[in-house]
Amino acid sequence: MATDSAVSLADSLNLGCMCKTLNPDRLREQLETAPVLAGMVQGLATSHPHLFSETAVFLDARMRDVLAATVAAIERVIALPQYRNHVLAQASDIARHAVGAHGVFMGFDFHMGADGPRLIEINTNAGGAFLNAALARAHRACCDSMLALADSGTDLLGLDRLFWDMFVTEWQAQRGTRLLRTLLIVDDAPETQYLAPEFALAQQLFTSNGVTAVVADARELVFRDGQLWHPKLPTGQAVDLVYNRLTDFDLSEPSHAVLRDAYLQDAVVVTPHPRAHALYADKRNLITLGDEALLASWQIPQSDVRLLRAAIPHTELVTAAHADDLWSRRRKLFFKPVAGYGGKAAYRGDKLTRGVWSEIIRGGFIAQELVPPSERLVEVDGQPTRLKLDLRAYVYRGRIQLLAARTWTGQTTNFRTAGGGFSPVVVLPAIELSNLSATSASCGC
Repeated sequence: MATDSAVSLADSLNLGCMCKTLNPDRLREQLETAPVLAGMVQGLATSHPHLFSETAVFLDARMRDVLAATVAAIERVIALPQYRNHVLAQASDIARHAVGAHGVFMGFDFHMGADGPRLIEINTNAGGAFLNAALARAHRACCDSMLALADSGTDLLGLDRLFWDMFVTEWQAQRGTRLLRTLLIVDDAPETQYLAPEFALAQQLFTSNGVTAVVADARELVFRDGQLWHPKLPTGQAVDLVYNRLTDFDLSEPSHAVLRDAYLQDAVVVTPHPRAHALYADKRNLITLGDEALLASWQIPQSDVRLLRAAIPHTELVTAAHADDLWSRRRKLFFKPVAGYGGKAAYRGDKLTRGVWSEIIRGGFIAQELVPPSERLVEVDGQPTRLKLDLRAYVYRGRIQLLAARTWTGQTTNFRTAGGGFSPVVVLPAIELSNLSATSASCGC
């Protein structure tokens, strides 16, 4: 979807404003909301020095609307029986197990191309929502004068309630009016995970709403007498709901057999779950969502087909049969594993070695049209520095709950870049710079 030729205020600020709008004291107010969370900001400064950017990212309101329309169109396609049959035919058996829960925190990741937003991938159990909610509130509190311009589409103060209501909806979709008593935040060795601080934020939210919540190692689960148990829960209380942060998306690893059995026997509500990953996050789905002829055969409205054609870069499956063709075009392609996440084992074609290529053509990869990320100017050690940026839409049931950005340097997103990290997204009105005075266009805080 083409954008106006005039430079927007958002574009100008992203490439011309180095204003730092994050104050550690404000961030502490937003993160350390309970005694159990005391010291988190100081700890993060030591262990995660590049987790949070001091600089916000700006987005034109028109582009926000395109993002929302694209997400809604994808949700409508995924709801179709034809799509589900098509996708589940190539998924693992566990994905065919239908449950009431939909899946919390879908992450739709976009690059902002010259012609508008381009969907790079969809992820289940997308990390960072709790951290980004606090970060956005801290930034907004730091710079009211400039952020008064911002679009008020996201109720930052109401995000905690929105997130909690999402988990309640997941529970009720599968358990009706039964009381939700216990909730586990599950990962492998959760205390060692990079986003472990977020688990503490989630636990505090759940606890504050009257639920017994525990951060748990998946390998400590016990399935007995038709119920799932964990030793950290009070005696006699089984697990009601699992907030699943595992990256073993089909629960196929032996260490997750207990959770897999409990899930397949509907002994526990798991969200997000293997079926959600198969329907949304398998990278092969981008091939399907971008196949105009296939979508047309399912009688999808042309308006939705146009949206998806504009938003989804051309994607194809890597096979040995057309390896030579892909190699010849590699400089314009990005290669990702079908079940990948977080940029792991993902490669820009122009950086490929023959050794890596030999692994890719064995199968299990997609090739995607390369869409360079847009950029954000930040100050690093007193010097103007351009970082790459992408946008993540945290989505539940087709609705965007929160927009966040990540800024970095390198092939893929990371949290190792000075001046980079998570950034809040400030949605600005669609105002051309020619209509602004020099004062109103200033980002001084």
